[in-house]
Amino acid sequence: MKLSVLSNDRTFPSSMLPSSTTYPSHQSYAAPLVSTFRSGSSLQRLVSFPNPSRDIPKRSSDGRAVKTFVACSGKSMADGDSPAKALRRILESPGVQQGPACFDALSAKLVERAGFEFCFTSGFSVSAARLGIPDVGLISYGEMVDQGYQITQAVSIPVIGDGDNGYGNAMNVKRTVKGFINAGFAGIILEDQVSPKACGHTRGRKVVSREEALMRIRAAIDARKESGSDIVIVARTDSRQAISFEESLWRSRAFAEAGADVLFIDALASREEMRSFCEISPLVPKMGNMLEGGGKTPILNPIELEETGFKIVAYPLSLIGVSIQAMQDALRAIKGGRIPPPGSLPSFEEIKETLGFNAYYEEEKRYATSVGRLSLQRGSSSRYNMQQRIRDDSEKSGQSLQDPVVEVITPDVYGTYGADGSRGPFPGIWSRTLRIKIIGRDRFEKLDVRIPAGFLEGITNIVPALGGVNIKALLDDAAEEAGGKVLLDFNDTMGDRIQVFLE
Repeated sequence: MKLSVLSNDRTFPSSMLPSSTTYPSHQSYAAPLVSTFRSGSSLQRLVSFPNPSRDIPKRSSDGRAVKTFVACSGKSMADGDSPAKALRRILESPGVQQGPACFDALSAKLVERAGFEFCFTSGFSVSAARLGIPDVGLISYGEMVDQGYQITQAVSIPVIGDGDNGYGNAMNVKRTVKGFINAGFAGIILEDQVSPKACGHTRGRKVVSREEALMRIRAAIDARKESGSDIVIVARTDSRQAISFEESLWRSRAFAEAGADVLFIDALASREEMRSFCEISPLVPKMGNMLEGGGKTPILNPIELEETGFKIVAYPLSLIGVSIQAMQDALRAIKGGRIPPPGSLPSFEEIKETLGFNAYYEEEKRYATSVGRLSLQRGSSSRYNMQQRIRDDSEKSGQSLQDPVVEVITPDVYGTYGADGSRGPFPGIWSRTLRIKIIGRDRFEKLDVRIPAGFLEGITNIVPALGGVNIKALLDDAAEEAGGKVLLDFNDTMGDRIQVFLE
């Protein structure tokens, strides 16, 4: 998400607004100005935050105080631009830039669709999604490059890749950088850990010597020159936790002098450390890492991050974390005999739209062959001939196409006689109603629905756990009884109580 700041006031996107915000009552210009505009095919929101510390605010043509705004847009690479050039343009733009971390092509596409202008890959998440193992140095260079290629080919926004420690010595670093360039990455993060490496914010991290750490950055720069590329090199040090905060500052300064494009100290432990880091090498952009869910670094909002001095910020666990939780919830529902509730499951049409089916069908029309067109024409001709035959038959019988014959079957009739005219097994059953209730083990009501008792086949679509129950036999026994009978009352494997009443 690109934050375009037109003055030196504080701004952040509407999605980041705090749930409750108060403003001084004596300042008529203190409330934010929110407006909507269209960018591409989607509507975007502008949020303007006046600075209450100013005595005389600037005002728009209609008299409202407007200081700054945030514009969210999707695509960031213009025609002919390389991914690295697009990323450098983002680094040169005002404000802090947020980049969620993806782990495969689909998650990267979702990041782009959400309006972010760039994203990261997370070695932690790729290791989890691709191999199902922890990020402890087991995933290989080849696997990361292959996964990265799938990601960069799926989107048109620049992607910063996780190059770990370069997978070896300085010569390995050169090969890694060239491989990431060929895979389409706009940037690469290189760290100074030993092999095998450890995941950030976890125990057991060790770093190489200062000399070797610098050689890795120099080797990366040489590989970039040899490739004729402009890939952005993000120099990361893990020495804050491995040695000391002072050591991490020393290494960051040295990386900047060696030619690194962006500096990154992982696992900074306080706001003061974050501020001190951003004060060194002021001309080199700083990267922040908002490890969600309990990392060592304080979580700051975009305003605070910008004030501290960060330029780009990664959110490494949000996508993989919510994906794990959503899949676990869905599996629990399925094991309990149900499907995930509609609120957590997109419709099939929504899924197809997200994956690009509709765009594919539209593009496919451009390449329809003459055989395909002939089939379409024959199909149209066949439909016309069928319609003509129906019209001729209607004219012979004296019936009008505008007045079709409709047979109405009432519940009483259908309940007494079957569709084939024979006596049905449940006389009058269509006049009865089934009530289905599900009470969760947390004692909250999950479902309370009524359906005609004749729609027995539809019950399993509502509660698959009833698929093995002979409800017809239960209805047969209760057909002549008064309403209110409990047909079923049991707990499923999830601990939810399922009740079926005949009313």
